[in-house]
Amino acid sequence: MKYGYFNNERKEYVITNPKTPVKWTNYIGGLDFGGLIDQTGGALLCKGDPALNRIVKYIPQLPASELKGETLYIRIKKNNEYVVFSPFYVPTLTPYDYYECRVGNGYSIITSEILGIRTEVTIFVPMDSQREIRDIKVTNISGEAIEMDIIPFVEYTHFEAMKQFNNADWVPQTMQSQCINEADGKRVIKQFAFMRKDTNVNYFTSNYPIASFETDRKIFLGDNGYGTFMKPLSLFQEELSNYEALREDNIVAALHKMGQLEPNETKRIITQLGQYTDFDYEMTEIEKYRDEKCVDEAFIKLENHWNNYLSKFQVKTPDEDFNTLVNIHNPKQCMTTKNWSRFLSLYQLGLGVRGIGFRDTSQDLIGIMGLCADESTEMIGKLLSIQRRNGCAMHQFYPLTMEATKGESGEMENRDDFYGDDHLWIVQTVCEYLKESANYDLLNKVVPFYEKDSKDKPLEEATILEHLKRAIEFTHDNKGRHGIPLLGFADWNDCVNLPKTAESIFNANLYGKALLEMMELMTHLGDEEIVNKYKDYYDEMKIAVNENCWDGEWYLRYFDHEGKPLGSKVNEAGMIYTNAQSWTIMSGFADEQRATQSLESLNKYLNTKNGIKLSYPGYNGFDPNLGGVSTYPPGAKENGGIFLHSNPWVIIAETLVGNGDRAFQYYQQINPILKNDNIDEFEVEPYVFPQNILGDEHPQFGLGRNSWLSGTASWVYQAATKYIMGVRADYDGLIIDPCIPKAWDEVSIIKEFKNATYNITIKNPNHISKGISRMEIDGKEVDTNKAPIFADGLVHNIVAYMG
Repeated sequence: MKYGYFNNERKEYVITNPKTPVKWTNYIGGLDFGGLIDQTGGALLCKGDPALNRIVKYIPQLPASELKGETLYIRIKKNNEYVVFSPFYVPTLTPYDYYECRVGNGYSIITSEILGIRTEVTIFVPMDSQREIRDIKVTNISGEAIEMDIIPFVEYTHFEAMKQFNNADWVPQTMQSQCINEADGKRVIKQFAFMRKDTNVNYFTSNYPIASFETDRKIFLGDNGYGTFMKPLSLFQEELSNYEALREDNIVAALHKMGQLEPNETKRIITQLGQYTDFDYEMTEIEKYRDEKCVDEAFIKLENHWNNYLSKFQVKTPDEDFNTLVNIHNPKQCMTTKNWSRFLSLYQLGLGVRGIGFRDTSQDLIGIMGLCADESTEMIGKLLSIQRRNGCAMHQFYPLTMEATKGESGEMENRDDFYGDDHLWIVQTVCEYLKESANYDLLNKVVPFYEKDSKDKPLEEATILEHLKRAIEFTHDNKGRHGIPLLGFADWNDCVNLPKTAESIFNANLYGKALLEMMELMTHLGDEEIVNKYKDYYDEMKIAVNENCWDGEWYLRYFDHEGKPLGSKVNEAGMIYTNAQSWTIMSGFADEQRATQSLESLNKYLNTKNGIKLSYPGYNGFDPNLGGVSTYPPGAKENGGIFLHSNPWVIIAETLVGNGDRAFQYYQQINPILKNDNIDEFEVEPYVFPQNILGDEHPQFGLGRNSWLSGTASWVYQAATKYIMGVRADYDGLIIDPCIPKAWDEVSIIKEFKNATYNITIKNPNHISKGISRMEIDGKEVDTNKAPIFADGLVHNIVAYMG
């Protein structure tokens, strides 16, 4: 509890100490307009592509005490001298009497008490308007009258984010600021830079007259630019210069003279930071959001939207930390990751290197299927439009241009020109959508393939169902000497880059899972011929995996270009890999004996108190035949680190073999809520999953990094809801198949499914982990553990008895 606590009633995490070990962030808005806010008021905002339309300058590598993007200064006069501080603590570092940052759903509220001034700032993006609102309320709690000024501050970046760093001549010449004065003393301060195409204009304004302003950082800091954000010298002058900068580092510092505040008096300022192409239209919106009532209504609408989203699936179990994560923070992270992919965080800066990944987003979408499935259809279409005609897929794309690349750094050299797993993930995504929505028309939607002619017209298009079939056929047609699918440049583990002709057991299992999904779908659609075809494919791969990939106590992970195994007892490093064990169970390839043995080996060699490592032992020193995995020290990231994305797959595998106690143990090992009392080791936000935690071969064992935008969110949510709670959608009903800790007497679930509410109680009188002996629906006993599709808008009560 050193840095904060969970407030479940308000669905918030409350940070009580601004000096967190690293910046702790929250997301506001979406990719159309929005970004992240840190716990000291810094902001990283964009509109659309973060690489090509960045608004504010946020450099995470700067010290935590430095201003990043935005802040707020307050100036009071004591003994005829100005005292300047920030209610956000950063950048002035003024000692505070009280501080909290409430990390909410789509908003952050920062409250502080400093020098007799209580400040509360609510930061959010309205759902139906593209602007960042900062609703600032200041109250005099000093007991005496205080003369006070408020100075919001924004530091802009060039729209093309990389230009800020790699063209220090051109960028300063193109960034320009102008001020538009309004009749009532209000001002709109514009900032723009020339772009490749249309010129978008950033602006700052408020609902209160701006007495004076500054747009040049050098003048604002003073002392020929050697002043600091901790003590900007211009704020010790009566007025700012009103200079309209036509080059250099553009900022906005807007001085609002509040006059004298009497004891307990509160004043309110609402600022807007946005971007427009049509000024007349934007002025209408600006006037709207200068109205306090309109801002209050917009905030309530945002809260209601998130409450409705979270209400679609709620659990109650004997473990409150599990409930908190499943009911609030995990689904919130799922939606955030779906919205942003890997585009914009403190770790992925959207600087033209990472776009929206085919593999990443296919998995992210599954995390929201049970909560708002229809929000996934547009992205499913976009993903399939970067699939190639042969069935494989481009690795990532940029949503504004729909340009795609084969790899994370553009075209790959000296490797196969595909990732062996990308195209297979979308099969699960589409099937999960159909199970939740029953919108089978989606399968008939025609989507182009990626290849285009000289006039940029698609060479071929096909239905979504045909796209899925092409994905299956690509893997079927691209296998190696052991009958195992080719690795390509890499599979899910991007950092193992073996030479051409290497084979991936992960790809084999992902292919097996895709075949199971397609067989189930085609059975439901009544296509027996293709079901039989895929059954032959499945049996063929199952034999290949079990005849070639069993190492005696666990499954292998790869065969290299020479046919030598990796993830084998013959390897000094990389002897065993996690994903080879979990996914062989998820694909159904492992029989009961091998499933049990491989999970025991995983527990023996790979499990730690902070989660399951990706592999063991770590590689120690660079090996060009292995690629990126050997660039990390042992215990870090893919080289034997606790890569959290792979942990829920093990949890799911344990539930499939009926081991509820171990599944829950693994779940709790990575539950970030349980890190809250040991946060100086973990460091990152305790309300979201990070991508990775350093493993026990590393001296900083337990340290987390790369929080928020991780496929971990989607898969942990699936592991908790579909496999531990056991409530999962099927084409013809809702399956109730829990695998819980034996000690739990009873759990309850509320799920909205196909226009009905399923109120489910699971009773466990015999204290077992898995198995439903009987079930009642609306008081009548049924001979199945699958509830039908009611679609009647009513609440239906289900009681399932384990035994």
